[in-house]
Amino acid sequence: MPLTHAEITAMLRAAGCVFAEDEAALLLDAAAGDDLERMVERRVAGEPLEVVVGWAEFCGLRIEIDPGVFVPRRRTELLVREAARLARPSADPAVVLDLCCGSGALGVALAHRLGSVSLYAADVEPAAVRCARRNVGAVGGQVFEGDLDEPLPASLRGRVELLVANVPYVPTDDIALMPPEARVHEPRVTLDGGPDGLDVLRRVASVAPRWLAPGGHLLAETSDAQVAAALDVLTAAGLAARTVWDEESEATVVVGTLSHE
Repeated sequence: MPLTHAEITAMLRAAGCVFAEDEAALLLDAAAGDDLERMVERRVAGEPLEVVVGWAEFCGLRIEIDPGVFVPRRRTELLVREAARLARPSADPAVVLDLCCGSGALGVALAHRLGSVSLYAADVEPAAVRCARRNVGAVGGQVFEGDLDEPLPASLRGRVELLVANVPYVPTDDIALMPPEARVHEPRVTLDGGPDGLDVLRRVASVAPRWLAPGGHLLAETSDAQVAAALDVLTAAGLAARTVWDEESEATVVVGTLSHE
């Protein structure tokens, strides 16, 4: 007999899934028979739901997610909203660069919000690059494999209007405190931001001015406790820095803007 919604809900609830009923419905929609049983087993074992079903909802879109790829969080939608707000009206598509792109969710969401962008993305993780190429390729963008900006074409220098970077910002010692579905099933490189959580942001900020167009913006997510230090990082890189915060999602984004001079 196939598993019922009630049976799956009970199994997920016993495994500690907070939204067991909703997850059961998604699993039933994604598979049937033996495939459904295997998917339920994977979720009960702690795999992220998005990895099990193969997609994550982000900014109203379905973003494909593969095993070993960082799952975009809903709070990161604030970064997308702010980036879209900053896009300047122009007859030409905005040039968008998504560093540490993971699945490519940020760039893809911006492409949908702005209607037309010239999208570039990069990630150091081969699994993320393979996944992002499907998502980003669907909106006409390009994905490069390599460390931060190293693989990017030189022709992009000084042309980027929006540089979005969902950098890892969890302090190394705090990784052990994260939920198992993130700590165990997502690559450590996508979570670990170094001793104070800002190591990758420092690297991104240091290279941002070479890629940003005059008046262009770097946007990155951080924690509320890191705001002051994160703003100092952007200022040290020569960017005018400010913060955007959303109370409902408890999301914090720092924005660095390159001078027009």
